[in-house]
Amino acid sequence: MGIPAEAYLVSLLKLSGMGPARLEMLLKELSPRQSWQMLINEIPAKIAKTAEVSEHLAARWAAEAATEDVEETWRRHCEAAVTMIRRGGECYPWRLSRDSDAPSVLFAQGDPSLLDFPLVTIVGTRTCTRYGAEVAFELGKAAASRGVGVVSGLALGIDAAAHSGALEVAGAAVVGVVGSGLDRIYPKGNASLWGRVRERGLLLSECPLGTMPERWRFPARNRIMASFADVCVVVESHVDGGALTTAVEAAKRGRVVMAVPGPIRSPASAGTNRLIADGCGVICEIDDLFVVMDVVRESLPSRAGRTGAGSERQASSDPEELTPDTELLSAFEWMPATLSTLAERTTGHLGDVACRLERLIAEGKVVQRGLWYERSSLA
Repeated sequence: MGIPAEAYLVSLLKLSGMGPARLEMLLKELSPRQSWQMLINEIPAKIAKTAEVSEHLAARWAAEAATEDVEETWRRHCEAAVTMIRRGGECYPWRLSRDSDAPSVLFAQGDPSLLDFPLVTIVGTRTCTRYGAEVAFELGKAAASRGVGVVSGLALGIDAAAHSGALEVAGAAVVGVVGSGLDRIYPKGNASLWGRVRERGLLLSECPLGTMPERWRFPARNRIMASFADVCVVVESHVDGGALTTAVEAAKRGRVVMAVPGPIRSPASAGTNRLIADGCGVICEIDDLFVVMDVVRESLPSRAGRTGAGSERQASSDPEELTPDTELLSAFEWMPATLSTLAERTTGHLGDVACRLERLIAEGKVVQRGLWYERSSLA
């Protein structure tokens, strides 16, 4: 029995500088086995052209491939109970399946079926305040108690607090997405938390075992967390905090982004307060998260048909034939929205949009919950 194609894929990912984009370029033209054979046969020029890298880097890959034992590397992954999930395969996470920047491969330890749960991604600064840690803990625990899976990057601070809260609940769905190999715990202070998530939930990475936590891997990791989110919550973030990249990636993918407000004098809340000023959702109390989670779960298509919320409805409407009310309803995109967001998406002024919303509420086509408006089943 020969070495499986997946084994060559693992060894390719071990090569220096072989990130997700370069691997994707290779796999567009070559199979993992073909790519590896070219490196072994010292044809770096072909590899350089295919992966769009310098011949110097391709030559380095060839040198590393010459000393790599593909079969031994594969054996180590099997013995560590690491599951490899390939893009396009039956077990590939459905939230990632239509993402243009989805990883070609995911490495998993734990129960991949947890990704079928409704999911909230909770992120924030590593240097959080006591207030931030307490709110993240409460959000994680409340989410788990209501059957919502909690996703984080298992970083210090807000991430760790959110997962610690979720793990207080028996049977919680906890998912950690990390920026290193699943055997390279980072930060080391979270070793216990990693172990609990591995045992009770799911650990995910796009890196093979042994991969060190290089700086560039964390922004790449954030896009995966954003893709998993039905709702992305930023609890605390500095004005240039890394958690904001997750929020941006979530917004790009049409996910609902919410933020927890904080004191205007607290640097740890500068980023979250700015998100709120820019129009994202606000969590004033824990239940605000679940109001939005319920709307998202009820209004989006089923898992099998989730190919872009509201795409069929919008495709069937001619913009020139839209009435002001149907234009406003279409602006929801099957997601809850604030008044200011709806005004930005339509041609009406703020006061005009507010009046139309009141009329649609009276007709039962729109429901208001706090600062949020949402389409009802009658719309």
